[in-house]
Amino acid sequence: MDSFLFSLLLAFVLALGGRDQWLVARWADALGRSQLLLLVGLASSALTAAFMAWVGAQFAAILPPRAAQMLVAFALAIAAAELAWPVKADAPYEPTRSLGAIAIVLAARQLGDGARFAVFAFAAGASLPATAALGGALGGGGAIALGWSFGAAGLARWPLQLLRRGLAACLILAALFIGLNARYATL
Repeated sequence: MDSFLFSLLLAFVLALGGRDQWLVARWADALGRSQLLLLVGLASSALTAAFMAWVGAQFAAILPPRAAQMLVAFALAIAAAELAWPVKADAPYEPTRSLGAIAIVLAARQLGDGARFAVFAFAAGASLPATAALGGALGGGGAIALGWSFGAAGLARWPLQLLRRGLAACLILAALFIGLNARYATL
């Protein structure tokens, strides 16, 4: 249950101001707020969270416990680096009307973002990785729905870049503590 709640909250917060949220907000402005666009965004969020949770669980299963802890620390450090990287929220030059193309671009953006690496980390450390996948899917989907409903102008009013940098600092600290614990813990 803990991995579900932490994954849900962290995926939502880490996806705020992310590239996928800005992309959906721009598409919603350019194409209108169609429910199909929202459905594609939610489906992409669910699939990428499930994939990253599966990969995290597979890696953790083949590693010894201390190495799995170090894997969690590395995943959190990668998520922190992605959060610290500035987001360029450029408007789509020519928005496509193909929902398949939108889904591919959105999934590609989501696979490398900080929220999905957090899902990876929680799944690697959880006894039930499916709960981390479900929490990550719901949290990422909530951020997508927020971007879809607010649009680019609504998102621009929030200090999302400052929030992302603060979260990056917190994730670096968490990665350091988990990594040091894995390195110096006695079993």
